[in-house]
Amino acid sequence: MKTQSSRIVPAVVVLLLALMALLAGGAARRESITIDEVAHIGAGVSYLQKLDMRMNEEHPPLAKALAAVPLVVRGVHADYSHVSWTFSAGLFKQFFGEWVFGHWVIARWNDPIATVFWARLPMLFLTLVLGIVLFAYGSRLGDPWGGLLCLCAYATMPVMLAFGPLVLTDMAITLFAVLTVWAFASMWRSPSRGTVLRFGLALSGALLSKFSAGLLFFCFAAFILSLRWRPAPEQPADKAELRAWRRIRWWSLTKGILFAALVVYAVYFVLSWNEPTDSLSFVGHNAAALLLRRVLMPPWIYLRGLALFAITGKPPAFILGHSYPHGVWFYFPVLFLLKSPLAFLLLLLLALMVSLVAKLRRVQLAVVSKGMELHWRAVWVSLAVFTGACILSRMQFSIRHFSVPLVLLVLLLAPLPRTLESLRRSPWPAARALVWLTVALALASVVTAVGAYPYYLPFLNSLSGGRPGYALVSDSNLDWNQALPEVEDFVQQHGLKRVLLDEYGFSDPTVYVPEAQFWNCQEPAPEDAGQWAVVSANMIEDSHNCLWLLRFPHEALAGGSMYAFQLPAVVPPAGTPGGPPLPEEYHQFGGQPIPWDLRLLFLSCIRDPQQLQPTWDRMTATMQAEIEKRKKKSKSTN
Repeated sequence: MKTQSSRIVPAVVVLLLALMALLAGGAARRESITIDEVAHIGAGVSYLQKLDMRMNEEHPPLAKALAAVPLVVRGVHADYSHVSWTFSAGLFKQFFGEWVFGHWVIARWNDPIATVFWARLPMLFLTLVLGIVLFAYGSRLGDPWGGLLCLCAYATMPVMLAFGPLVLTDMAITLFAVLTVWAFASMWRSPSRGTVLRFGLALSGALLSKFSAGLLFFCFAAFILSLRWRPAPEQPADKAELRAWRRIRWWSLTKGILFAALVVYAVYFVLSWNEPTDSLSFVGHNAAALLLRRVLMPPWIYLRGLALFAITGKPPAFILGHSYPHGVWFYFPVLFLLKSPLAFLLLLLLALMVSLVAKLRRVQLAVVSKGMELHWRAVWVSLAVFTGACILSRMQFSIRHFSVPLVLLVLLLAPLPRTLESLRRSPWPAARALVWLTVALALASVVTAVGAYPYYLPFLNSLSGGRPGYALVSDSNLDWNQALPEVEDFVQQHGLKRVLLDEYGFSDPTVYVPEAQFWNCQEPAPEDAGQWAVVSANMIEDSHNCLWLLRFPHEALAGGSMYAFQLPAVVPPAGTPGGPPLPEEYHQFGGQPIPWDLRLLFLSCIRDPQQLQPTWDRMTATMQAEIEKRKKKSKSTN
């Protein structure tokens, strides 16, 4: 059996990784730039070229910098005298300017197709590395077949195939969170210079990937507390020895965290070397103060970015056709059930059932391989912490934010083949049948992934009951502006010279669809009658109120991410049966109660960057007036 597995398993690992690369890479190759990638790619380029972190500081730099490496090596061009760069020097102005700068880096100063392709390659590489890590860790928790099962579940998961190659922070934090959890358990089991170093490097990678990496500290605390509730086998029984045992590990943890902090500081120090220190002008202006300001910039930028991340708007949560003012506890559980392959859900149930059977039959086999008890505990404790944080969060709008719990769930499959083999030898009559069921479910997950190609982002399983995606989910669970090439194909097939486009994005769609004209499906004009309109699925029910369009001939594009509608010869008046909504019934993009269409603001500034400052002035004046209005209303009420 071991000889057979030593030959078969490596070959299947290579095949699964190649399949994932083809599916994820092929899907990404067909997609337009998604919303957050506009800001991330431009920011990453500026980090490496300019050593200035003013752009997109609300997210740590690692993923963006990695994505920019092939672009900078190939000589990507960015104009740092451009108004989109100089305007963004202000603390909050970069929130506005980063989208304009990013769009110009991608689509005006460089070829958009090549730029996006090369930026996504490092992200695809990280995705495949995570697959290798899951195989290695799964093999150690169970056996090589367990590692293979973990890799199969991961490599065929539509969430990973959709978001893995995109220039986002989610895949980076997922990879480094898993590495950190594992390295932490290794360090706790056997503290040494090597384990501390590996832990510190993994933790620094997580902290440089996403601010939610702070949850790892809660994982460490929960793990340590769990050892008091249920001691590990290697813990000394004698109290004095136990105190010494703990003291060594606490000191190792402290050293690892300090080392991680030093690495994070060094990266921020280098990438912010040319960033002006004016925001620290309160420190002083003499030579010593200027030096101190430069030294303080890394922690200042990190803490400022963390604060910006914390105070950014919390959009309403849209799930199962209902919009909630903030996150709800069942948001991620429902998303998980809808967007996971049924085969994966069944594998999790099978693993749970087999584990219970093994305990009831008192099979002489540990849940995981000997010596891996602490790693197993670190996995499920971290799963509980990250899942709990996701459920309690008030900011819920994408399954990609559930990626860390997803891969930790994948690792829970690792002991299944080993346990089934033990039950088969016990003997247990059903064991052989369940082995074949496991194989069948693994193959079914492959079939699901291949069958869903290339539309992984809007993927929903049969638990959706055949309901359209726009009636169940929104945001990047359905459409993230990735389907514009499909829109252009539709335009060419129908020979259209003009198409009305209600997109879900902040960029100029004419880069991909030259015939596109900005449109709001809630506000059709009489002259729109008889034309074709393409609307993001997010705009039909959640971000806009355009269910009225479904009365007219339409077809789904890009797996239901967008819909093309043939408008009637006469557009019904607003508020009439079958017509567009009245203004009081409008839904706003992103669910935010603001008096502007953000997409139109960004589009105007992208096409004419000189509008950045005037637009900013109007926005701040309007917001200030609204604040004063609320203050007066509050005083009159009191």
